[in-house]
Amino acid sequence: MPEPLILIYVAVFGLAIGSFLNVCIVRLPAGRSIFRPRSACPACGRQLRWYENVPVLSFLALRGRCLGCKAAIPVRYPLVELVTGMIWVGSYLHFDIIWQALSAAIFATLLLGIAVTDAREYIIPDEFSVGGLVLGLALSLAPGRPTPLVSLVGAALAFALMYGVAVVGEWAFKKPALGGGDIKMLAMIGAFLGPLNAVLTIFVGSVIGAVIFGPIALKTGRLVPFGVFLAVGAAVVLVWGDAMVGWYVTHMLGL
Repeated sequence: MPEPLILIYVAVFGLAIGSFLNVCIVRLPAGRSIFRPRSACPACGRQLRWYENVPVLSFLALRGRCLGCKAAIPVRYPLVELVTGMIWVGSYLHFDIIWQALSAAIFATLLLGIAVTDAREYIIPDEFSVGGLVLGLALSLAPGRPTPLVSLVGAALAFALMYGVAVVGEWAFKKPALGGGDIKMLAMIGAFLGPLNAVLTIFVGSVIGAVIFGPIALKTGRLVPFGVFLAVGAAVVLVWGDAMVGWYVTHMLGL
C-alpha cells in the first residue's frame, strides 16, 4: 500500500480515537457511561446526528456552533481530535517497528486524556491510569517493546517512588502532597517506559511543572494539576528519553 494512503488511514483512525477521547474526558470524571447515551449538545441536550460528529470537519462546517441552539462548541473538542490524529501519525512515522508505533500512539493518547481531564477537573480517572497500566503490561508481550519483566518492574518502581513521595510530602507539609491518581498514573508510565525512563519522567515533569505552574501556584494558591506535567514529561521521555540518558551518561558521567 502506498505510504501516503497509509498515513491517511492512520490519520483518520487517530481523529476517530480523538473523538472518542473527548467523550471519555467529559464523562469519566462524572461517572457516566462512555457508550450511552449518544453524544448531545452540552447546552441544549439535543442528540447529535452522525454528520455533526465527524472529527474536526463538523466543527468547521458548523462554524463552531450547535446546529440547533447555536451555542458555541468548545474549541477543545476539535483540538483534542486534531492532536490525537497527529499523535497517531507521528507515532507511525517516528517508530520503525509497528508494535512500537502502536504502543506509543496508545500511550500518548492516554497521556493526552489524562492531561486534559486533570487540567479541567483535577481528577485522573482510573480508566485512564489503571486501564493504561493493564494495556502497558499487555503490550510488553509484543515485539520491539520492553520485556514483561522490565514493564512490571517499571510499574512497581514508579508506584513505590510516587507513593513514597506522597507519604513524605504529607508528613512534611501536614496535608496531602499528591493525589492517588498521580501515583497510579506513574505506575502506568512505568509499565510503558520501564523503570529508568519512569524516574526520568518524574524529573522532567517536576522541572516543567515548577517552571510553568510554580509561580502561578505561589501567587494564587491554586493546586498543581501534577498529572498534566507528568503527561508532558512522559511524552518528552517517550520521544527523547534514550537520547537524554545517553547524553547524561556521556557528558556528565564521562562514560
